[in-house]
Amino acid sequence: MPGLVNALVIVAVAALVIARQFRARAIDTDRRWWLLPVILAVVALREPGILGAHHRAESAVLLAVEPLIGLATGAGWGWTTRVWTAADGIVWTRSTKASIAVWTVGIALRAGVFALGLHQDSSALLLGLAVTLLVRGGILAWRAQSLGAASRPAPAYGDDKPSVLKERV
Repeated sequence: MPGLVNALVIVAVAALVIARQFRARAIDTDRRWWLLPVILAVVALREPGILGAHHRAESAVLLAVEPLIGLATGAGWGWTTRVWTAADGIVWTRSTKASIAVWTVGIALRAGVFALGLHQDSSALLLGLAVTLLVRGGILAWRAQSLGAASRPAPAYGDDKPSVLKERV
């Protein structure tokens, strides 16, 4: 049953994160952006059988590979997200089309690991998601703090849109 719960948590968090990433959102660098990834990592690492009983070496490799994929995906996602300061000084973020490519590559890498025949434990996947969110949140918080009171947008890879964005509320 814990594997099913982990799978549901992964799907719910990923769906929420992906759905919200393409809306302009104010970012608060003082809030605890690291809390959700830490909770996800604790949930992932709390499993007593995180390493498969029959294939311990393969499980250990997967447990090392999944966070590396999460690290690359989170870094790519953080650097392809557009960050700018509005006239009122509030820092905003919004993912770009390049972020879709980052997510696609991350999913393809995970599918490739699964295709190699390594046992895909939900704990490893959950840990990878936690690392992805932690790295992305850290990069965005750092980029937002580096903007300060400047009103110029921070460049994002693949960003070719003007710096002024208005959305309906």
